[in-house]
Amino acid sequence: MRMGLISPDPGHPLLAATAALLSPRHTVLVLDPAAGAAGARGTAPDVCLLKARTPAALELARELEGRGSVVLNSAGATERCQDRITMAESARAAGLPFAATRAFDTLAELASSAGGRPDRPLVVKSRRSRKHDLVARVDGSDGLRALAATWGREPVVVQDFAPNNGWDHKLWVVGEQVFAALRRSELAPGAEEPATNRDRLPPEWVESALRVGEVFGLEVYGVDVIETVDGTPLIVDVNAFPGIRGQAGAPRALADLALRRAGSVR
Repeated sequence: MRMGLISPDPGHPLLAATAALLSPRHTVLVLDPAAGAAGARGTAPDVCLLKARTPAALELARELEGRGSVVLNSAGATERCQDRITMAESARAAGLPFAATRAFDTLAELASSAGGRPDRPLVVKSRRSRKHDLVARVDGSDGLRALAATWGREPVVVQDFAPNNGWDHKLWVVGEQVFAALRRSELAPGAEEPATNRDRLPPEWVESALRVGEVFGLEVYGVDVIETVDGTPLIVDVNAFPGIRGQAGAPRALADLALRRAGSVR
């Protein structure tokens, strides 16, 4: 098998460990995500891992898909997870417990709009999911205006803050294998506390996580879940190809998935 890594950081722990598992018997190629379609010269890999999410990386992934490579995740599925309104609408239409989400053209518009409802806590996020995007809790109109001073032109989405215990449940799926950890929410005090792995999850949480993959066409992805005060799980974000750090079985699961998907097209 020839496996390609579409990533600016092939030394990322998940990618490096997966490549190490495969390289004794298979060829692992590093493909520059900044090269776009031009980076697809030569023989197309059997399977590519699309870790990057930039427009050029998606262009490269589409070119390779057109030449017969299996790309995990596909360019289309990766792109669908970048628009948080599309994400929310797709999840809620499928009956998933996803937080109600609404969009504003800019954060400045939200700050000046009655629709921002500054009388209650809000979670404000960049509409386009990307590295170093905006995710912030805002309490009141003063907080909105302060945030707009820096992010005023940013297209944003808004979710009402759902009271919870301050912990994010990070669920990561590789194929049909689900990994999980608890992390302090970046919106809560003590966000730097280390994550705690979870060996057991309620069956309905696992079912919802796998359903996310079906809805979005994802095979390697993350689902961010909070547990509200009444014990109800609420999905607040979906991420294509997250880092899945600290999960010992994740590289093996990813290597096995790549081998299965390579075999499915032979």
